[in-house]
Amino acid sequence: MEKTEILLTEELIMRRIFLVHGKKVMLDEHLADLYRVETKQLKRQVRRHLQRFPEDFMFELSKEEFENLRSQIGTSNWGGTRYLPMAFTEQGVAMLSSILNSERAISVNIQVIRIFTRIREMLLTHKDILLKIDEIEKIVVSHDNSIAVIFEYLKELLTPPNPPRARIGFIQ
Repeated sequence: MEKTEILLTEELIMRRIFLVHGKKVMLDEHLADLYRVETKQLKRQVRRHLQRFPEDFMFELSKEEFENLRSQIGTSNWGGTRYLPMAFTEQGVAMLSSILNSERAISVNIQVIRIFTRIREMLLTHKDILLKIDEIEKIVVSHDNSIAVIFEYLKELLTPPNPPRARIGFIQ
């Protein structure tokens, strides 16, 4: 049996990754769309295998979180969902491939996991850059203080002393 590879654009997947609880997650409806299954079917499978999805793999959004996310995504609430969405972390997405045994689910999961990995690598790279910027900022601040002190000394040299001193040197 020949494996078929489904190619989704990175942008399509990345637009569906959100930051919730400080974790990068994908919502059940977006994953269902990528797998080309109904959201209720995906949720049903997850509920049947709930022991495979601890809290760090999958969690349900609170009503407030969902409303906040909806405003960020820009979707209307007309005809909305009956149940709060499930949010899947990278590990949760990987676990989905074990309960959704279609060729498409496996192929999509491989792409999604690769993108999660690429995002993590980019964040680590940016973290290094941010640390270097922080170091440079500290150096510049210390230099700013030194420069300010130099300017104060220069100002003191430029302003004449209060009582004028007697001139030194040859007087005619």
